[in-house]
Order: sequence, then C-alpha cells, then structure tokens
Amino acid sequence: MGISPAESGSPEKEQQAAGVGILLQIMMLVLSFVLGHVLRRHKFYYLPEASASLLIGLIVGGLANISNTETSIRAWFNFHEEFFFLFLLPPIIFQSGFSLSAKPFFSNFGAIVTFAILGTFIASVVTGVLVYIGGRMYLMYGLPFVECLMFGALISATDPVTVLSIFQELGTDTNLYALVFGESVLNDAMAISLYRTMSIVRKHASSAQNFFMVIFRFLETFVGSMSAGVGVGFVSALLFKYAGLDVDNLQNLECCLFVLFPYFSYMLAEGLGLSGIVSILFTAIVMKHYSYSNLSENSQQFVSDFFHLISSLAETFTFIYMGFDIAMEKHSWSHLGFIFFSIIFIVVARAANVFSCAYLVNLVRPVHRQIPLKHQKALWYRLRGAMAFALALQSVHDLPEGRGQIIFTATTAIVVLSVLLIGGSTGTMLEALHVVGDGHDSHLGESFDVNNGYVAPSFKEDGTSGNGIKMKLKEFHKRTSSFTALDRNYLTPFFTSQNEDDEGGEALLDERISSSKRGGFLGQ
Repeated sequence: MGISPAESGSPEKEQQAAGVGILLQIMMLVLSFVLGHVLRRHKFYYLPEASASLLIGLIVGGLANISNTETSIRAWFNFHEEFFFLFLLPPIIFQSGFSLSAKPFFSNFGAIVTFAILGTFIASVVTGVLVYIGGRMYLMYGLPFVECLMFGALISATDPVTVLSIFQELGTDTNLYALVFGESVLNDAMAISLYRTMSIVRKHASSAQNFFMVIFRFLETFVGSMSAGVGVGFVSALLFKYAGLDVDNLQNLECCLFVLFPYFSYMLAEGLGLSGIVSILFTAIVMKHYSYSNLSENSQQFVSDFFHLISSLAETFTFIYMGFDIAMEKHSWSHLGFIFFSIIFIVVARAANVFSCAYLVNLVRPVHRQIPLKHQKALWYRLRGAMAFALALQSVHDLPEGRGQIIFTATTAIVVLSVLLIGGSTGTMLEALHVVGDGHDSHLGESFDVNNGYVAPSFKEDGTSGNGIKMKLKEFHKRTSSFTALDRNYLTPFFTSQNEDDEGGEALLDERISSSKRGGFLGQ
C-alpha cells in the first residue's frame, strides 16, 4: 500500500531520498529508546514505551504531511504488510517463544490453549455476528457475513507489548503473567489462521460445505504449522549435538546456524501455505528446550542477547512505522458509527472470550487453583496493536474497494485509542485490581504465590492432589506427567548432550532474559 520507493527521477535523487528516509527512521528509533528509558526510570506508566513510539510516528508523520514532504522520501515510511510479516514479525515471535519460562507456561498450558484457541474463536465469531447484526439493524455500515467474520478475526488479535512491560516493571503474579504471555503469543497465530481461513471461505462462498471447510482448513494450517516448527527445532537440536560446533574456532558458525534456523522454519511454513507464526513459535520453544543446551557457553550468551536485541528493535520500529503510516494514509471517516459500535462489540466479545473460558477452566480445576476474578479482569483489559493493523491493511487488498477501506479505518482508530488509552491506564488498572507487587520479575521464577493467585500443579507426584480434583483434571495430570517423564527420560537425553544441566541452562537463560528484557510482543 502506498507509493513505491522507486519513483521516477535521477538515481542521485533516489539515493538522497533513501538516505533521508532511513536517517529519519534511525532518529525516531533513537528518540523512542531514549524516551522509553526516561519514562521507565521515572516510573511514568501513563505513557508506556509502545504508546510513546506510536505517538512519535504520528507526530512525525503529521508534520511530514503538513510540510508536503517529497513523495520519494515519504515512500520509505509506508507500512507494507509484507515487510511486517516477513521481517519485523519473525524475530518478535521467536523471542516470545524463546523467552518463555517453561515451568509456569506448561503448568498453565491447558488454560493458555483454552484462552488462545477457543477464546479467540469465540471472540472472532461474537464480534463478526454482532457487526453483522448491527449492519442489518442499520446501526452501522453493513458488511457481508463472511467479511464480518474476517473483521472479527483480525480485530481479535491482541497486543501484549505494553501490558507485559508494565507487568515486569510493577511485578505481578507468576501465573497471571504466564497466562497473559502465552495467550498473547498463541492468540496472534490463531487470529492470522482464522483470518486467512475466512478469506479462503469468502472466495468459495457458493459452497454448501463452508463450515466443514473452515474447521478442516484451520486444523490443517495449525497442526501442519506446529509440526513443521517442532520438526525444524528437533533437526536443529540434533545438528548442534552431533556436528561438534561448540569449539572455539567454530563458534561463529554455530551462532550463524542458530540464527538461521528460526527464519528457515518461518519461510518453510509460509512456502507450504501454512502459518509462519505458529511454526516459528514452536521452533522457538523446542530450540530453547533442546538446541540451546547444545551450544557453547559463549554462543548461548550471544544468541540470547542477539534475539532480544533484534526483537526490541523490531517492536519499537513497528509502532513508529505504524504511527507514521496512520498519519500519512487517507482514511474513510464517513462511517463513524461503524467505529463506535465496533468498539462496543469488541469489548463485549473480549468479555465473552475471557469469562466463558475462565469458567470452563475453573470447572476442571480444584478450588485452590481456580483463576480468580481479578485475574480474569486483567486478562480482559487488553489492547489491539500491530497485528490487527497489518491484517486490516491486508484486508484493503483482499476485499472490494470501500469495504476493506472501512475496516482499515475502523481498525486504525481502535488501535490508536487502545494503545494510548488502555496502554496508559494499564498500570492503574493493575493496582486497582491488587494484582501487582507480588514480587518483581516473579514470572521468571519457579515459586508460585498461594495467597495472591493460584498455585501451579505439581506433575512430580503420582497421587491425587486433593478431594476437589475432578476426573478430567486427574486425566490431564496423568497425561502431563507422562509427557514430562517422556521428555526427561527419552527426549532430553536423545536431543541434548547436557542432560543433567538442562534445568540449570534454562534458569541461566531466564536470568539473562530477566535482566535485559523490555517486554514481549504478541503475545502481546
């Protein structure tokens, strides 16, 4: 979308325009990092770093628009969804999976999957149905039903950058952090899969078997992408175990290969028509658990710092990039009713997502492990960000002119309002719910606070955990215990060369991430 950088003119002019455009981008990045540091240092949570980056992009884009900047320079700031999906998103998603603290994440894995998969599906359908009904009642611009579901899918993608960064600054419950973090990452993958599935359904709208095609296509995409990611992760683990690269003169090669594997996983899935996000996420989880311990100590330090670095750059640049493009693009503001009612419907759909899924999770959990209401409210209070914006920008190409533009304008307004308002009030909300102060960076630890949250299950015990545990929970415990035993007794010895040091290696990685991490994306 927008003007291509290759404008007519002399090569010298084009090179000068490219230099000016890149210089402005670097200046905005520097300003954003410095401003973010100042805000964190003074504990000013009303303007999170993501919101500050978005504001910088909006202000500079607005000034460029007013000053009538040359189109050859402005072209370097156009938000291209291909650039976002292929270059900015992979390092963010990989770092999200790579920095997962395994014990809290897998202790709450059932709840995370419920919120991310079932919950996102509920939110997408509820939003789409409400938008369709609103159009039929002439409350807002009417869209065809499948396009309403496409809008519901893209707007259900939540952004965790701001929320998780504030969680880290204030300190919050281990399990709450794990839920928000895990749900955010899988939520993005689910939203993209749903959007692409509905886009395919729209092209075959005459088929009477649409519903079954949706289910089959989604399962095919998700399971296929997960399998590709896990497979690439296991191949990398075997390579680093048996190739003998952990010697001094081959550490550069070792690091280069480790950095290339995530992109290989992402591009493999995209090339097969699957989801690169799902693939690279599971590659990150497998590589952290198995491949990482096969690296030399210096390489471990390098790759953990490297992925944190490029993830931070990508996150900050995404919000600047998005803000600048929002200020420069032409928007269709003639359907304000669509924006207003969409916001209401999104709030309702998110509530249906969180509270219904929490109810289902609590049905199979004992009393001492149930998700408290204050944690459910914290899960509900989420903003929309770059993922929703990029999918909305893609919808302009996917949908007939006019309808795609309306969705794009509505999504733009929702993203700006949520990042600035919800992002700025997240700290206040967490304090009001009394879910902060449970220990700084406690999300990376192994202790679970019984008084301020719900404790994680212990998978090392074979007996029952209490009288209140129902049969489903017992079965889940057994399966998880079986997988834990399988991992400890067979997978870890087969894929790693440092079996006894695995937990220490993971603890070391978590400590490094804890000391340097600014906050994850998406889940986000």
